[in-house]
Amino acid sequence: MVLTGNQIDLFEASMPRLKAIAYRLLGSASDAEDAVQDTFLRWQSADVDRIEVPEAWLTKVLTNLCLNQLTSARARRETYVGQWLPEPLLAGDPMLGPADTVEQRESVSFAVLALMERLSPDERVVYVLREAFGYPHRRIAEILDATESASQQLFHRAKKHIADGRTRTEIDEAAARRIVDEFLTAATSGRTEPLVRLLTADAVAIGDGGGKVPARTRPFEGAVAVAKFMRSLFTPNQAARNLLGGTAEIHVSYANGLPALVATVDGRVIGVMCLEITADGIAAFRNQANPDKLERATRQWAATDHGEPALRIT
Repeated sequence: MVLTGNQIDLFEASMPRLKAIAYRLLGSASDAEDAVQDTFLRWQSADVDRIEVPEAWLTKVLTNLCLNQLTSARARRETYVGQWLPEPLLAGDPMLGPADTVEQRESVSFAVLALMERLSPDERVVYVLREAFGYPHRRIAEILDATESASQQLFHRAKKHIADGRTRTEIDEAAARRIVDEFLTAATSGRTEPLVRLLTADAVAIGDGGGKVPARTRPFEGAVAVAKFMRSLFTPNQAARNLLGGTAEIHVSYANGLPALVATVDGRVIGVMCLEITADGIAAFRNQANPDKLERATRQWAATDHGEPALRIT
């Protein structure tokens, strides 16, 4: 079927929302783009004139495509090398979607996206559509071909799983920047004690290298272990130089709604480390270093101005 200009415009107007939904469901910007493209192909072949509510139709098609991907992704991640973390989205990326409420901002954070891996595909769909996009259970039930009460039950289970796995970390931007600056000063001091004071007792550090770059297969756990790792990570040495392949510039930025350190070498993003900051200190470092998951970040980084780096590792 050949779409009219209005029908194409209608789909394009829906694309930002569809991409934001797909990213939250899949944890991958590239997979989200593919899902939205497949949704367009189905829109193109449908009898569009007979679709009464295009937004609902598009959301249902996209969700079903993502459900299929989630099923296969679970199998792939069972054989994934090391820790799995989402593909990072830098500040300003439209795929981040709505960020008006705490729930919307948290739904795209590394912490919650990682926790959503524990949910069943249906639980993940209900949680994303309800928590991040405010869909009523009646509409979610129609999307899943389920009852409204089933949607409500799925949501309550999903929300409990997420709440059991984390503590909310909403903190104002000025305070977050101050803590990040203190962390960089401590990390480059060559001493462990200043770092320990900035961390929570149960702090963790997780890295995703995807088998492409060196990364520990198990998280560092506890303030002392994490502090020692961070001290070594930010202390220049020949091994680090060989691994980086040049001078690394560290910029303070935001990714997935959280304070982040973006590491670049010759303009290429080689790592995005999100910091989970609580009232008690830094609770988690989640570092995405898998080059396959940094292509979008590199493109976005190249298109924006960042000023001088906070740190250079030479």
